[in-house]
Amino acid sequence: MATDPVPSRVGGDARRALFVPAPSPTLHRMLPDALRDTLEERLDATIESVASVRGGCIANACRLETDAAPFFLKHGPDEVARTFPGEAAGLEALGAADSPLVVPSVHDTAPATDDRPGFLVMEWVNPGREGRRFWDRFGEGLAALHRHTADAYGFGEDNFIGRLPQSNAWTDDWPTFFREQRLAPQVDMAQERGRWRDGWGTALTTLYRRLPDILPRSPEPSVLHGDLWKGNYLVTAVGDPALVDPATYYGHREADLAMTELFGGYDDRFYDAYRSAWGLAPEYGTRRDVYNLYHLINHLNLFGGGYAAQVEDTLRPFK
Repeated sequence: MATDPVPSRVGGDARRALFVPAPSPTLHRMLPDALRDTLEERLDATIESVASVRGGCIANACRLETDAAPFFLKHGPDEVARTFPGEAAGLEALGAADSPLVVPSVHDTAPATDDRPGFLVMEWVNPGREGRRFWDRFGEGLAALHRHTADAYGFGEDNFIGRLPQSNAWTDDWPTFFREQRLAPQVDMAQERGRWRDGWGTALTTLYRRLPDILPRSPEPSVLHGDLWKGNYLVTAVGDPALVDPATYYGHREADLAMTELFGGYDDRFYDAYRSAWGLAPEYGTRRDVYNLYHLINHLNLFGGGYAAQVEDTLRPFK
């Protein structure tokens, strides 16, 4: 996630080039010896070269060339590595959903220790270009992904939305989940950081009261990517859409669709294909803004006041 104080997600084009290697320093400069030794032992492979990967915003990212296969590696100190288990679990849940979307498989992850950083090793995805039907396949594939459901809202473990914690306690009621596990923690954090404006309290109280009328109580709990802005998909070598950097949980599918529209949006063909595969209710337009309020307050917490105007605009109808 870019460290950007204005209301835009800088880095989308770079993130689509996530798996394109940059010129590589020497192996020893790229990887601490203890990390290299651990990876070779756990992957049962010899690392032949390492290339830095453009677009990483939180963790160090690189391509590992080994005598077994190429791998994508993220690594970093404890405050970075703490995000890896949730990311790995999310990728595994998305990959188990049996959709046409490509999801990189997870090979290994481990926390930081005193002598080496923590790491996450994934399948390497060769990049390509969007073909004629890319957006159609993406929309159809996301609808298929959302058909994979659970019995409640949440996830088997907490994870992170960018650098900030995301609570996923299982909940039977969707408006309650969205209020208590999504909006309230971000609001509390904004208040603690001095980024919540005094005039927003009344509107928030009204929104909380009206949530059971605005959001459906028991929509199908679809598996969600959770952070599906345009920087978190790739185009594979054969032109297929691939998902990366999830903040996965089970929730209302409209929350994923809403996020795709927040920072620039996707091609219209994506939305047409999704609706053809699984139609959306007329109320989606209203609910979209409520769902995206979560991400706007998250960005307010991450990047500061540049996002305050968007938070205020979203809250204004509830004053």
